Amino acid sequence: MAMIPATLLLEERAALAMNAVVGLADDEQDGIPFFSANLLARPARLEHGDWDYGSSHGRLTDAILLARQMTGGKDWEPGWTTVADRYRETLLALLGEDGLTYRREHPLGHWKAHANLIDQRATLLALTTTVVATGDPVAQAAADRQVAALKRIAIKERDVWFYPASEYTPAGWPSSNAIDLHLAPDPASFSGRLIMPLLRYHQATGNADALELCEWFARLIVEKSGVYLPDGSFNPARVFRSGHFHTRVGTLEGLARLAQHTGDHGLTQFVRRSYDWVLTQATGFGWTPGDLADQRYEHETCSLVDLIGLGSTLGGSGLTEYWPVVERFVRNHLAASQLQDVSWVQSAADRSGDEPGWRTHVNVGERVLGAFCGYGAPNDYVSDVPLGRGHTNDVQACCVGSGVRGLFWAWNSIVTGDRSLARVNLLLSRAHRFVDVVSHLPVEGKVELLVNEPVDELRVRVPDWAGYARLALRREGGSEDREWTGAERIWAPDGYLSIPRTQPGERITVTFPTVESTTTEFAAGNEFRAHWRGDDVVAIDPQGHARPMYGDRPEHAGGLREYDLHRPETEWSW
Repeated sequence: MAMIPATLLLEERAALAMNAVVGLADDEQDGIPFFSANLLARPARLEHGDWDYGSSHGRLTDAILLARQMTGGKDWEPGWTTVADRYRETLLALLGEDGLTYRREHPLGHWKAHANLIDQRATLLALTTTVVATGDPVAQAAADRQVAALKRIAIKERDVWFYPASEYTPAGWPSSNAIDLHLAPDPASFSGRLIMPLLRYHQATGNADALELCEWFARLIVEKSGVYLPDGSFNPARVFRSGHFHTRVGTLEGLARLAQHTGDHGLTQFVRRSYDWVLTQATGFGWTPGDLADQRYEHETCSLVDLIGLGSTLGGSGLTEYWPVVERFVRNHLAASQLQDVSWVQSAADRSGDEPGWRTHVNVGERVLGAFCGYGAPNDYVSDVPLGRGHTNDVQACCVGSGVRGLFWAWNSIVTGDRSLARVNLLLSRAHRFVDVVSHLPVEGKVELLVNEPVDELRVRVPDWAGYARLALRREGGSEDREWTGAERIWAPDGYLSIPRTQPGERITVTFPTVESTTTEFAAGNEFRAHWRGDDVVAIDPQGHARPMYGDRPEHAGGLREYDLHRPETEWSW
């Protein structure tokens, strides 16, 4: 075991999240996961819903694969693999003969079996991650059939392809009138969010239909739909789900990837314009409104993860000014909105109040430990306000899965590049084939880089708030031991530190002062005072009530701990 700073460690958070990923499984429903939890109820409860099927199985299967890549399966409970296998089996079993994933009817549910377009996205996401991570031919065959089905059911006109409703049935589209009238309700929800997994699947397998769908859906979104207004803001019309943030930012993330893949600079600017507008609606630490209407008081972790993915994509496209945004969002609202303490959750002592197959009140807190908030406040895991929709779900399966994806996107972005030019974009700890990053932030302005393989040039991003007057760079264990200051010529044109010809065994230490500041943040008309140390919020005024998220975070306590960072044998990305 090595001694490392007791600061934020994303792979450790992914392992913690696995408790909730598997804890949602309902043995009385053949492992179908509960979708939501109400943690303020006395006793707390887990409940099923219409998102239990392709959506939940896709999100959770995706999360399991990402968490395993981050952790190597270290410290996993034996039963977790059993649940993971069952999720995957059900994910495949939900796919119909036509290639689409179908929901199952439930005796207490209000829905019929149908192929929901949002479920298609989550299922394709999981199948794609399976192919990327394992090369599984069964998953690839299933994904090929699903992509073919998504192309087959699209309504194709000369200048646009679209889906006329959110639900496809074994008998076809529910309404021929929607087709005749050229209706495409909320194309961001039904088409736009499909772009990200479709494109990644094309990149992994060469599937031509997947890329064709991406291009047609991009045309629909950018040129025909009106989802995004000319200034980049979200159309607040009810037909567009009142400017729903999760589907809007998720669509932008897919468009950014498509722009990167095709070299479409105009599309990049379209995305960037909207992303810059979104950042005016978010707090500096990552809270976003759910939409522009009744959900504006509640934040979905799914939206935050979309912002992290989008910022990472833009940063990886050369727009390095977005890496500080990603770092702030990961260090703060993503990390803070993960349940690390459930002592405030009151569960029932027995099953007498349960509705088997629908609702349980037993061990709720223990089962959702590690979950990311479903609908949260800027300063509280729970959103419980008298405005908008009031108190709703505190945990949602989609946000549990998305939270892990957010951890992965950040972890995967800490070090990027190749032996010619490698970059350290985020100052968070992780082991990598080229260089291990050991971060002391925010307790101390110090980052250690332990070189594993030779790199022609290693570039390291330094926070803007750190300045350069007191920055120091020291190299030890290489061809020469030497220290430089920030005033010397150690900078690359992109503003990163430039460290040439790094060698295995070399230790590079970058130090700079940590700066404390206070900002005034506005969220859905409410004002908050955020107290920062570097990129970390160390306190928020006013504090939350049910489960405050800021003020005593363990990663800010300082000190060292024993921990061996996981270095994957094979690097793969999203």
